[in-house]
Amino acid sequence: MVETSAAKPTFHASRGMAVQALARGHFFIWLPVFFACGVGCYFALRVEPDWRIYPTLMAAGLALPLALRHMGAALPVAWTLCFVALGFSVAGFQAHRVAAPILEYRYYGPIEGRVVGIDRSASGKLRLTLDKVRLDRVAPAKRPERVRVSLHGEQPYLDPKPGQIVMMTGHLSPPSGPVEPGGFDFQRHAFFAQLGGVGYTRTPALLQSPADNRAARLRIFQIRMTLSAAITSRLPGREGAFATAILTGDRSSIDQTALDALRASNLAHLLAISGLHMGLLTGVVFAMVRLGFALHQPSAMRANPKKIAAVVAFFAGVTYLALSGANVATQRAFVMVAVMLLAVCLDRRALTLRAVAVAALIVLVISPDSLAGPGFQMSFAATTALVAVFAEIRDRQLMIGWPKWARNVASLVISSAIAGVATAPFGALHFNQMAQWGLVANLASVPVMGLVVMPGAVLAAVLTPFGLEQLGLEIMRLGLRWILFVAETVASWDTALRLIPSPGPIVLPLLGLGGALLCLLQSRLRLSGALVLVLAGWLWSMTERPDLLVSDTGTLIGLNSPKGRVLNKPKGDGFVAGAWLENDGDSADQERASARGDFTRNEARIRLGAHMVHFLTEKEITPTDLSQFCAKADLLILPNIAEQPDCAAITRSTLRQSGSLAISDTETGLGIVTSNDVRGARLWVR
Repeated sequence: MVETSAAKPTFHASRGMAVQALARGHFFIWLPVFFACGVGCYFALRVEPDWRIYPTLMAAGLALPLALRHMGAALPVAWTLCFVALGFSVAGFQAHRVAAPILEYRYYGPIEGRVVGIDRSASGKLRLTLDKVRLDRVAPAKRPERVRVSLHGEQPYLDPKPGQIVMMTGHLSPPSGPVEPGGFDFQRHAFFAQLGGVGYTRTPALLQSPADNRAARLRIFQIRMTLSAAITSRLPGREGAFATAILTGDRSSIDQTALDALRASNLAHLLAISGLHMGLLTGVVFAMVRLGFALHQPSAMRANPKKIAAVVAFFAGVTYLALSGANVATQRAFVMVAVMLLAVCLDRRALTLRAVAVAALIVLVISPDSLAGPGFQMSFAATTALVAVFAEIRDRQLMIGWPKWARNVASLVISSAIAGVATAPFGALHFNQMAQWGLVANLASVPVMGLVVMPGAVLAAVLTPFGLEQLGLEIMRLGLRWILFVAETVASWDTALRLIPSPGPIVLPLLGLGGALLCLLQSRLRLSGALVLVLAGWLWSMTERPDLLVSDTGTLIGLNSPKGRVLNKPKGDGFVAGAWLENDGDSADQERASARGDFTRNEARIRLGAHMVHFLTEKEITPTDLSQFCAKADLLILPNIAEQPDCAAITRSTLRQSGSLAISDTETGLGIVTSNDVRGARLWVR
């Protein structure tokens, strides 16, 4: 009896501790991490699961916490497994929901569709995204949901507007796979965007029907384009292009020089309508409403100015979300701000890790594929780190007794430093570069964005009905001119930019885990996160790039040499060549990389350790010559030959099945890794 009565309180104590941990929210802030693990598991699979597994897994996950609700310490484990299962299932449901036809071959002919997107390509060409697509000799059931076409050459007959039905003769191809095994998967990105074909036209595009903007999203799109045109007409030059980028999301007018300077100084995030812009805009509106109440004491006494300001700021955020294009980054920023404003209305602390957790869960449920993108990773890394650090400063009362001006200056320096440190690894991983003077540039620019640019934008919006918006725009011009000056000054320094090679696949999960442990754990165990981050950095430094890369067409090869990667041609396949060099952390362009070796465009003999690889682009090879090539090489690369010879060879047929290749010399022979080996048989793999 004594043993029984002693055991019983122990059980209830453990159960009580678990329930208390859940109630305090210490466990809740981990739920988006577990959900993200489930999403990551779905995308890491190499075989597409049967769709029936998703409802089964979701039901089992939800049932588990109910079944173990009386098991005390087992309850957090049950919720962990539940959210992993939910993340996996939601990602699978979303993939099947957005699945749409994808072109199965290269198409040339008439293209007709409705304009639902207008932007510019990396080379500066105007680019149209079309839905309601019609293609000659393509059955309706096989037509892509959307296609994207770049307009090359003069286009005198078309002034693109949202909702127009346009027609042209052009080339379309299925979205391409990674430029190298393990690289950025454009096919997956296009799949979730329902983009079934990409291409270009060199002939003039024609207007078939004028814009029909009865659909709400097209009306909003038209308003955005009209607003962009109005801003650039009243604020010409680079400042006007910058203003349209941060107010409407239209970056088509920004010149490449300014864009390169912003990237090299780590200020490119100011172009993306993200948490900074949404927070600044709603913060300015919130402050202006509260100031208005403070100037009229009777109203302030009768109402709750704080909650009214939060509601007004929320609707300002909704308007900004719509007018800026509502892309994934802006949606994520709006969700974060909305959660914080709701906390204000409920008399809760706005900036908490629980608020960040709620926002992350909402974003992942709406768009689970965003987990793999730099926008999600960088924005939530910065937000989580900032909230965690300032919570620690608040709890330890580290700034108690400081003058207000000193607290403001310290907060600015700390926030810029923490945000930069938190996002730098993810930026380097995705973009292969690190702005070494980014902290200096951000300290000089971010306060101007908050104190000059965004208040000027709000003032311009308020004065527009009175025809006085130019006053607000001129205030914006001053701030934006300063930011561009800072960007160009910092970018001109010799050590401004450091190039970083791409790491192995394990580094990204380790970075996420280390950051989560460091920011979310509530005890000294959080220091284990620093050890995980050190491990990630060590593995990154040990990463070895492939000896030989082969494009998915087989027409471009790149050999890793002591001088850097040597390419077989100075022009052609420029996107692939640029991506390879960028992933190597190499600043050379394609022409310089080609001049490093003695390769020719059509033939190369490459020695990898004890093995000989022969690259040959001849379209016709006699059986005798082919036998001689086989006898002299351990591997043939024959991109223009379809038939498989009687030796180890990579042919046109092989490349169609494999995608791009990475070839390395190993102890057991030549190791060949293909893109499709890495990706597996998934819905988006073609």
